[in-house]
Amino acid sequence: MSERTEPPADIKALFDRYSDHGTMTLDHLLTFLIEVQGEKSAAKEDAEAVVNSLIALQLPNISQSKALDLQSFFRYLFGDFNSPLSPSGSVQHDMNAPLPHYFIYTGHNSYLTGNQLSSDSSDAPIIEALHRGVRVIELDLWPNSHEDDVDVLHGMTLTDPVKLIQCLISIKEHAFVVSDYPVIITLEDHLTPDLQAKVAQMLIQTFGDMLFYPESECIAEFPSPEALKRRILISTKPPKEYLEKKVEALEKNGPESIDREDLEDEDDKLEHNAAPEYRHLIAIHAGKLKGGLKEWLRVDPDKVRRLSLSERELEKASETHGKDIIRFTQKNFLRVYPKGVRVDSSNYDPLTAWIHGAQMVAFNMQGYGKSLWLMQGKFRANGGCGYVKKPDLLLKLGPNNDVFDPKANLPVKTTLKVKAYMGEGWHSDFGEFDICSRPDFYLRVGIAGIPADSGMKETKEMGDNWNPAWNEEFEFPLAVPELALLRIEIYEYDMSERDDFGGQTCFPVSDLRTGIRTVPLYNTKGDKYKSVKLLMRFDFVSTE
Repeated sequence: MSERTEPPADIKALFDRYSDHGTMTLDHLLTFLIEVQGEKSAAKEDAEAVVNSLIALQLPNISQSKALDLQSFFRYLFGDFNSPLSPSGSVQHDMNAPLPHYFIYTGHNSYLTGNQLSSDSSDAPIIEALHRGVRVIELDLWPNSHEDDVDVLHGMTLTDPVKLIQCLISIKEHAFVVSDYPVIITLEDHLTPDLQAKVAQMLIQTFGDMLFYPESECIAEFPSPEALKRRILISTKPPKEYLEKKVEALEKNGPESIDREDLEDEDDKLEHNAAPEYRHLIAIHAGKLKGGLKEWLRVDPDKVRRLSLSERELEKASETHGKDIIRFTQKNFLRVYPKGVRVDSSNYDPLTAWIHGAQMVAFNMQGYGKSLWLMQGKFRANGGCGYVKKPDLLLKLGPNNDVFDPKANLPVKTTLKVKAYMGEGWHSDFGEFDICSRPDFYLRVGIAGIPADSGMKETKEMGDNWNPAWNEEFEFPLAVPELALLRIEIYEYDMSERDDFGGQTCFPVSDLRTGIRTVPLYNTKGDKYKSVKLLMRFDFVSTE
């Protein structure tokens, strides 16, 4: 913290209120934690932990008395110990529900280092994704040039391949570095039965007992993340599904393009030669049932399956079958993936998918942009373990088998009050914004959620100041706070050019710790800055 940074007036007033003659004892601090910070179950040990964290910083006059003065109290409030979310690695959600009851941190084409057409394939982005908490890794499997081994690459493009075995070994070594909860490998399989058998052998030899697969394809309810800790799950279409898709694609090109005899031969070969050990390893069976959307979304009481829809397919489906999608995702998995024209590895707005209960919202993790900020923010919740429990409103069945209606006009349930006090750290992390003057920062804050809850507001600019003090308050009425994300962005005003980026963060409203909190900021890629942070206050006013 800069020596020039002064506590805001609100902080001084709170210190006066919860101290005696300039001294805040452990009892005073405990009362503050309960009444202002909303930590209703706080005990004296929690107050001692705060003081001990300050002692570790070697602040003067604390170690003996274990009491705080104004500066040390401010240091606590504006320190890393006082996050708006529970600490990393601290799982808060119930992890004993069936796996489809969770949003799961999901990658798309996880092996690509850049764009979708010409970038290299590598295990490096897979490792990076796992270290960020991603729990679903996608691999596209193709025969190598000699058709005697398996490569991972984006087919029909100029992307260079990486060996499947290299990807599998890296997944094994890095799967549980940041989270013990299960890793799902989704396979896009373009292989012959012989190579499928080779893949099965690789999976068994690499993962061994880490692999989870049900004894039967008929499973009424999927196990929980807790029951599947440190397990690897394979999700793909059963071999027969790939032939059916090939037939459909050929039929679209006209009947003259199809050699029916060859197809029948290939069908027989696949049926008789498909590697049984490969099919046996599939934990989550993927595929679309024959027929239209209504059939795709049909719920089988005896099976759990995965349906994949492109972002465009989901948009169309949500217009006509929104409640059917939610009903489907209460038991089954829905994976949503970027449309094919996103060759630059950009991403889409994930809110439509989440609002409809989609567990696997697949993103290009090597991409960029505000959609990726929302994805990263969503999974900062629950200790960053890669699994976020879906809210009850997406899981409950009402009278007449009714479910949550995303299009319903809902009343406001609560109002989130956000006060932006101040920020600091740009001089350390950014250096200069403008060689002619000090920066003019302003803050944008808002909600991403259902359309009625969404919107952004902004503070005034604080001219020529490395440590801006806005002291502005905003209110956000929320009809569905369970699905809302709080967005925070900082910009530096530039009169002649585009405003400069100064940091961003995002996190679920449902996991937000109330009270006065230190909000760390991240760069455009989602890496945390060393010094840049904000001091803010969050409170809820219920309308129920």
